[in-house]
Amino acid sequence: MALRPSSIHVTVDTVIFTVRERALNVLLVRRGSPPFEGTWAIPGGFVDERESLDAAALRELREETGVADVYLEQLYSFGDPGRDPRGRFVTVAYFALISADHPIHAGTDAADARWWPMDELPRLAFDHRKILDYAVERLRNKLEYTTVGFQLLPRRFTLTELQQVYEAILGRPLDKRNFRRKIELLGILKPLEQHRTNGPSRPARLYQFSAGKFEKLRSRGITFPF
Repeated sequence: MALRPSSIHVTVDTVIFTVRERALNVLLVRRGSPPFEGTWAIPGGFVDERESLDAAALRELREETGVADVYLEQLYSFGDPGRDPRGRFVTVAYFALISADHPIHAGTDAADARWWPMDELPRLAFDHRKILDYAVERLRNKLEYTTVGFQLLPRRFTLTELQQVYEAILGRPLDKRNFRRKIELLGILKPLEQHRTNGPSRPARLYQFSAGKFEKLRSRGITFPF
C-alpha cells in the first residue's frame, strides 16, 4: 500500500522546573507570534527534518530561553486532534530541573521568558496546562525512586533546605521530625563538619548526598515515600 503524504506536524515542548522561595516554579515564554500571540507557553517549537527529537528540544530551549547544557528527559506525547488551531500537531514533551540562579532570556521566537510559581500560573497556550500538570505528577512520582529531589540543591545543603525542596515538589508541608527520621534511616546523606549560619538562628550542619548509597538501596527495591 502506498504511503500518503503526511499532514501531521511534529513539535517538542520542554517543561523546566526549579525551586524559588520555597515554591516549585516553571519556566514559561510569552509567544511573540500567532496563534496565541502574547500568551504564556511552555518553550518549544518544530522539529527539523534532519533533527532528532532530543536535539530539537535542546535547540528550541536554547533559542527561546537561553538555557543550554541541561539534562532533558522525555515525558510523554500529546496529539489530540484539536490541540492546535493551525492543523494536526503532535508534540513530544520533555522535562528537566535546573537551579534557580540559571540565567534566562527571551530568544527570537519569544517576547519574554520568566519563572512562574505553580500556584500563580497565567492562562497558557494550546494544551500546555495539561502538559504541565502531567509533568508535575511525574516529578512527584520520581521522588520515590530517583535523585530528583537532590538535583535542585547545591552540593552542600542543610536538612531544612532538603525538606523545603521536597515540600515544594509535593505541594504540601512535611512534619520536620518525621522527615528527618526517614532521611536518617535511609543513610543517604553524609554529615559534614561545616555549618551554615543564617542570622541569629543556631548554625545548621551541612550535608552531602551519597549517590552510591542511594543506588544500593534502589537496587534492593527500596523506595523513598514522603
